[in-house]
Amino acid sequence: MAPAPSRPGYAVFAGMLAAAGLPIYIHAPKVYVDSYGVGLGALAGVLFALRLFDVVQDPALGWLAERLRARRGLAVAGGVAVLAGSMLGLFAIAPPIVPVWWFALMMTGLFSAFSFLTICMYAQGVAAAPRLGEQGYLRLAAWRETGALLGVCAAAVAPTVLDATGDPYGNFALGFALVCALALWLMRGQWRGEAALAGGSGFAVVLADPVARRLLIVALMNAAPVAVSSTLFLFYVESVLEAPGWEGPLLLLFFLAAAGSAPVWTRLAARFGARAMLLAAMALAIVSFSLVLGLGAGNTTLFALICLASGAALGADFALLPALFARRLEEIAPEAAAGFGLWAFVSKLTLAFAAVVLLPALEGAGFVSGGESPQGALDLLTWLYALVPCVLKLGAMAVLATTALPEGGRGTGKER
Repeated sequence: MAPAPSRPGYAVFAGMLAAAGLPIYIHAPKVYVDSYGVGLGALAGVLFALRLFDVVQDPALGWLAERLRARRGLAVAGGVAVLAGSMLGLFAIAPPIVPVWWFALMMTGLFSAFSFLTICMYAQGVAAAPRLGEQGYLRLAAWRETGALLGVCAAAVAPTVLDATGDPYGNFALGFALVCALALWLMRGQWRGEAALAGGSGFAVVLADPVARRLLIVALMNAAPVAVSSTLFLFYVESVLEAPGWEGPLLLLFFLAAAGSAPVWTRLAARFGARAMLLAAMALAIVSFSLVLGLGAGNTTLFALICLASGAALGADFALLPALFARRLEEIAPEAAAGFGLWAFVSKLTLAFAAVVLLPALEGAGFVSGGESPQGALDLLTWLYALVPCVLKLGAMAVLATTALPEGGRGTGKER
């Protein structure tokens, strides 16, 4: 008999993965620009090439996760080893070759392992959540996504906290390797394969379902604003707000607001429905980002309040969207790990869009990280940071509002 899901195990494992996801797009480009002199355009080209690779890789990793279901524990252990090793290579080891190529090699290993492990974790959750009762998907999602947000918090602020050590990013990578070992231990025995159920599996089944397709579109349009703001956050705080040294505290405030709000959104969704709460959170995010357009140098306190509001909105995205998608997958393709290959691809595609469009645009406008930039470049940075997320969120709201989610109990994430 399969064991009951370890909710703390899922929380720590998700936190480990989250620490290796979004924060790396925050930290790695700036490290390689400031420490190794790599140009923004070169970094954007590398990140875009990696996402093109993901077009093939992520669905293939989903297929592989399905085929390795019976040996998922061993496969996950190997993936965690690659994840930890790539993080150490990215931040704790000086590039032994041309820095931009070392960056590309380590990022390839990091995000390949990230994708595979994310697919395995979510696919296992689809099989495990029903053992938590009628609201199992939301219960497991609350633990998993709150853990993920706390992982993002820790990773976002860790280099600032470790600055006094003299090697903040190297020590961050070492600490991450220890968290990897802890996550593996807490999830021991959780990776037992489930017998495939009738009805088929694979991403073809997922793409054939209109509700699943629209949820993927919502995820794409809803994650893009986070990718945009995360890619530009450090540059915005340093150059527009002129508040160097506040990047870490503001990031921590943003992600702590997201982590603290995730359980609240989950409870509200159980009462009022996941779609209604997601739409409310998207509206809150639009209001928050639009207020950024009126800020300038010295408005750090006002920006901190905006971080609180936009972070709270992000909590709904993390807690509710994956639960909706997992619940739909359980109905149309149980054990369809390939479905989460598509989910992983969508999540990373948004980060690629942010890197390949925004960074070259800033470079072309004359923006200089840590130096004097023309006013036009600073204005462009503000508009990209604030306006682009508003437009994308409006699109996500339109798609979600017109998606015919199935009838069912609200506590499962299914709308009436």
